[in-house]
Formats: sequence, structure tokens, C-alpha cells
Amino acid sequence: MIFILFLIGIIVGVIASFAGVGGGIIIVPLLILLKKTHTQAVGTSFLSILIISLSSFFFHSKLQHVIYSWGFYIGLGGIIGALIGSHLVAQVPQNTFQKIFGIFIILMGIYLILKK
Repeated sequence: MIFILFLIGIIVGVIASFAGVGGGIIIVPLLILLKKTHTQAVGTSFLSILIISLSSFFFHSKLQHVIYSWGFYIGLGGIIGALIGSHLVAQVPQNTFQKIFGIFIILMGIYLILKK
């Protein structure tokens, strides 16, 4: 199991750093497939994303790809959003969460495909 989790981390790290997508789009569904609850999947995803994001930030910073002031303010807003979201996810049943998350992923995929 440790090898599978490590492999998931490598895949997510490459995709997240390359495309700038949140690793949760990949990690959460995979953890649910591994029989974790949606709340465990989301919480575990954030720990792994923290580690992946710090390393991605470091390398993108060295390449001068970071607008620090924007990232700071988005991050401050994200703190408030994370507080609200962590309480909301605990109130949503597993099957409802999976439907909402699935619809979100489909809509984002359609947007990326149709984007000019």
C-alpha cells in the first residue's frame, strides 16, 4: 500500500506542478477508490497537497513564475474558504459529495476542452 500511495504522489506531483491544478482533483477520487470516506479523502488530500505545493512553489519560484503579492492575498482568502469548506464537507453525505465532486470535475474538463 505504501508503494501505491507513493506512486500516486509522484503522479499528482507531476500533474499539479505541470498544469497548476490542485492535486485534490486527483487525490480525492483515488482515496475514495481506496475505500476512504470523503472526509478522510479531503483531509488527507490537503496534507499531501501541502507537501506537493511547497516543493512546486520552491521550483516555480526559482524559475521566477510566482507573483508573490497575488499569491499572498489569494492565500489569505483561502484560509477563510478552507475554514468554511472543512465544516461544510462534514455535513454532506458521502454519495452527495461524490456527485457534486464528479459534476465539478466534468464541468472543469468541458471548460478546458472548449477554452480557446
